[in-house]
Amino acid sequence: MERAILDFIDRLEKTEVPMHAVLLMQKGHLITEGYYAPYKKDTLHRMFSIVKSLNALCIGLLEEEGKLQLTDKIVDYFPDKLPDVVHPFLAAMTIEDMLRMRSCHAQTTYKLCDMEWVESFFKTPPSHKPGTVFHYDTSAAHVLCMLVERVSGKPMFTYFREKITDEIGWSKDAYLIDNDFGDPQGGSGLMCTPEDLLPLAKLLIQEGNWEGKQILPKEYLKKATSNLTPNVVTGGVKSERMGYGYQIWCGEHGTFVLYGMGGQLAICFPQYDFICVTCADSQGMGGGNQFIYNALHETILPALQEEKSLTAETKAITERVSNLCIAPLCSEPVVTNTAKRIIGRTITFAPNASGFTHGHFTFTEDFTEGTFHYSYEDKDCSLPFSLTKCKEGIFPVYDMFCATSAAWLAEDTLYLKSHIIDASVGSVHMEFVFGDEDVTVFIKKIEETIFNEYNCHLYGTFA
Repeated sequence: MERAILDFIDRLEKTEVPMHAVLLMQKGHLITEGYYAPYKKDTLHRMFSIVKSLNALCIGLLEEEGKLQLTDKIVDYFPDKLPDVVHPFLAAMTIEDMLRMRSCHAQTTYKLCDMEWVESFFKTPPSHKPGTVFHYDTSAAHVLCMLVERVSGKPMFTYFREKITDEIGWSKDAYLIDNDFGDPQGGSGLMCTPEDLLPLAKLLIQEGNWEGKQILPKEYLKKATSNLTPNVVTGGVKSERMGYGYQIWCGEHGTFVLYGMGGQLAICFPQYDFICVTCADSQGMGGGNQFIYNALHETILPALQEEKSLTAETKAITERVSNLCIAPLCSEPVVTNTAKRIIGRTITFAPNASGFTHGHFTFTEDFTEGTFHYSYEDKDCSLPFSLTKCKEGIFPVYDMFCATSAAWLAEDTLYLKSHIIDASVGSVHMEFVFGDEDVTVFIKKIEETIFNEYNCHLYGTFA
């Protein structure tokens, strides 16, 4: 139904979650796809933890090949990574425990130390008995990725391509980001297009069968997509407290979900042979993913329950999705006297741990666009912005693609928000409060691993 799709897109807009892509597939047919500028159809997107599901599928194939068993102890595959004294909880942990997020660790181990990631998993003291409670442990997923490599004799993503995507079709440019130790980030490093997720989700809905060929083991998939582990105590929003399979989430209304941080979702409705793929940046928004789930449940699901086929793209839908973009902070620019007063004036920042030394602003003649120029550790940096749209640019220091908008919150207060839309997905926020001859700056980043110098307060004076 045309109205259901338009209502869904409108609902997503009202949530204020920065959306990057939306794709809908019913009965194997792509119904609608929309990309929020500056994202495009072929833009590779960081899918984060969706790679965990890829690991699980590969392990199912290796089990079918007789190369491992889910009841195998994980320590048996990594004798070179073990501590001198192996804790009984670690020794008891099975591959299946890790698939079900029932490892012996309550948190991701490599975030707690500077050790190589696999080594950190085995040398960090356990917090509890494995096979019991659910704790979302990305280091366990990384070890499973490296397990696939050790057992198959090739990188996990190579094995995944040969066994699965060569059959169903994926972007040739898709890849896994490496960590600082040269290993693929097996728990969060997937880069692919949003469209790549559709055939993978379709394959799972079809219980591993693709055009008459059984690519994935059917019985294994039934378990992988079913509720094997209660996660209501430590799960996030309501739709992510419905249980967990093998590196695949259970959702509301009989769904299962390929899940990546920040709104990277492939929501599968087997009952209706329907798939919704979203890419977004809900980081820093309390319950942000639930806004996406609710929009889907309250607009599209009723049409599915009425057994109505969703309308293929009509003129109204085509026009709507062709104009999608990441929303700016405001659409009506406000020009303040402060903007005119500070243009071109040099700001000298007091000594600070982040390394910022100087800065100044330039604006276009109509003050609807500008650039924040600044010096960071002897680097000359510039961040262009617009008061009417998200202006594309390259984020300084990290050389990552970004889109930045600005808004005057008050006569003396300018807010810049830069969306990072590259191998990292996140945002950097800068608030400038201008006095007569000084400026106070608050900068924060909402991103998982880097951009740490963009968490600070600065104080500067005008020359």
